[in-house]
Amino acid sequence: MAVSAYVLIQTEVGKAAQVATEIRQIDGVTAADDVTGPYDVIARAQADTMDDLGKMVVSRVQMIEGITRTLTCPVVNL
Repeated sequence: MAVSAYVLIQTEVGKAAQVATEIRQIDGVTAADDVTGPYDVIARAQADTMDDLGKMVVSRVQMIEGITRTLTCPVVNL
């Protein structure tokens, strides 16, 4: 069973649309939307393991120019 998470992303001013477009190109990202509020983009991602998910966020998502901060929220099935 794959693990899923929402990745809440803060960007530099005026970079949200560009960041969302780039995030959508990452393997494992199923959606990325521009939003209003304390975060600028929210992405949904999936990976085989929590370690793989963490590696995706650190090595792929956080490397996108214009991102200033991320918060990864794993999905739990209660």
